[in-house]
Amino acid sequence: MTITRQEFARRRKTLMSQMEPNSIAIIPASAEKVRSRDTDYPYRQDSDLYYLSGFTEPRTVLVLIPGREHGEFVMFVRDRDREREIWDGYRAGPEGACAEYEADDAFPIDDIDDILPGLIEGRERVYYAMGKDNEFDRQVMDWVNTIRAKVRSGATPPGEFLDLNHLLHDMRLFKSAAELRVMREAGNITARAHVRAMQLCKPGLMEYQLEAEIMHEFGMNGARAPAYNTIVGGGRNGCILHYVENNAALKNGDLVLIDAGCELDYYASDITRTFPVNGKFSIEQKALYELVLAAQEAAIAAVKPGNHWNDPHNATVQVITAGLVSLGLLSGDVNELIAREAYRDFYMHRAGHWLGMDVHDVGDYKVGGVWRVLEPGMVLTIEPGIYVSPDNDKVAKKWRGIGIRIEDNVVVTKDGHEVITSGVPKTVADIEAVMAPA
Repeated sequence: MTITRQEFARRRKTLMSQMEPNSIAIIPASAEKVRSRDTDYPYRQDSDLYYLSGFTEPRTVLVLIPGREHGEFVMFVRDRDREREIWDGYRAGPEGACAEYEADDAFPIDDIDDILPGLIEGRERVYYAMGKDNEFDRQVMDWVNTIRAKVRSGATPPGEFLDLNHLLHDMRLFKSAAELRVMREAGNITARAHVRAMQLCKPGLMEYQLEAEIMHEFGMNGARAPAYNTIVGGGRNGCILHYVENNAALKNGDLVLIDAGCELDYYASDITRTFPVNGKFSIEQKALYELVLAAQEAAIAAVKPGNHWNDPHNATVQVITAGLVSLGLLSGDVNELIAREAYRDFYMHRAGHWLGMDVHDVGDYKVGGVWRVLEPGMVLTIEPGIYVSPDNDKVAKKWRGIGIRIEDNVVVTKDGHEVITSGVPKTVADIEAVMAPA
């Protein structure tokens, strides 16, 4: 287990210390999802439940009850079943939940309707992420209504529901030293996968073949799943922000945009690189590429404690807009063009997002209506791009169909920042050198 039992325990203790008096928190596992007929999608635990316990099995409910005399950390898990374990694999069972995951109490999940209402009863407040799982929402309300039905017998139902995400997701926003070690390794594995794709790319390959090379590198290094659907977009497909078909042939003279990241021990990496299919940038490709790279470098420089979340994005907008004017794709005063967001014809997304257990990780971007101040331990992506639509008849034909994005993962440190995905080249010279024939 990469994250230690002690760290999981600290997380639970920290969360409970922030909860209101006489309250209870309820966190359900992710639901299993059918892929087709009797085949399921690979199961992945809910990030919040894993963050607090390290427990990976489905049909689980984690309960925190600060101040409970018989133990504050309670789990409901699948019971041991010798026959099912022959078919589906090992189960921890209630005994294992206590012995291996340090639950104070654990019960079979099939008994939850009989036991959990009794744990809720008498608690004034319930912390729960309402709206995330409609079926489980109904179950929670059924438990509360069970208590309400017994009011005349002296039962005390909770009087208030509070959003668990407000506390828990703010905790997840700040990464510990152990989390950062995992994320650095995820970044290293992903960087090697991108380098592999550059080295093996050539005209005539299919986009999915490059995707397969990336997945090979992930799996051979212990990252058995991508953190999100891999994007391999050759030529005009690179102008589609969430292109995932990956079924076209890569053509001589085109660029290919690859947005791919592995998930390692429940932590995501997220890297984008854009490079020429034949290993050599054209004049136009190089001009736009170096503009995006300059924007990314300006944004990374703006990642430091005390700056606001929006400062890196503003830096990319300034550099890209001025560059598009210089290249003739936009015309007019740069400040005026920024004010009316003329750049959005070419750069229509923000410069990044939080990164952690989820690729678009949790955490508020604004606090009290203003952009959040960057603090040490936060991890974000920096990913500016320029996408010249193949149908954009406002620009010269030579620019059309070029899509470029460059993305790295950046940790806010005490003194500034650390780029944890620097293992994959991104200058024109370095990319062309990596792709040059041996």
